[in-house]
Amino acid sequence: MPPRYTLKVLTDFAAAHTLRDYPGDCAKLHGHNWKVEVEVVATALNEVGIGVDFKTIRKHANEVCDYLDHTYLNELSPFDKINPTAENIAAYIYSELGQRLNGDTTRVCAITIWETERACVRYTEE
Repeated sequence: MPPRYTLKVLTDFAAAHTLRDYPGDCAKLHGHNWKVEVEVVATALNEVGIGVDFKTIRKHANEVCDYLDHTYLNELSPFDKINPTAENIAAYIYSELGQRLNGDTTRVCAITIWETERACVRYTEE
């Protein structure tokens, strides 16, 4: 079995949303300070001994989160068509980061979105 290194970085963004067809208060406009935990797996190290530089992961995570930051999510693609739930936001970030970071020896393995300090969702395709 090849070695497996799991690298994690944290970032965040602030955004508002409403949940369409939700039978409760979350159907009203409200916001969160979302915390995003990115997990990337590397199966090999480069000549320096690094699987993927934390700076690289953070750079791409920040680019994706900057698109969402200080917005009304319901007006942004793809959330103008799908509900901006924590689950859908996590899947969106996973997909966007996968396009930027996945390679022969590295891949995004999980995204955890913290909506509050006590509530999160972890998305993976493993």
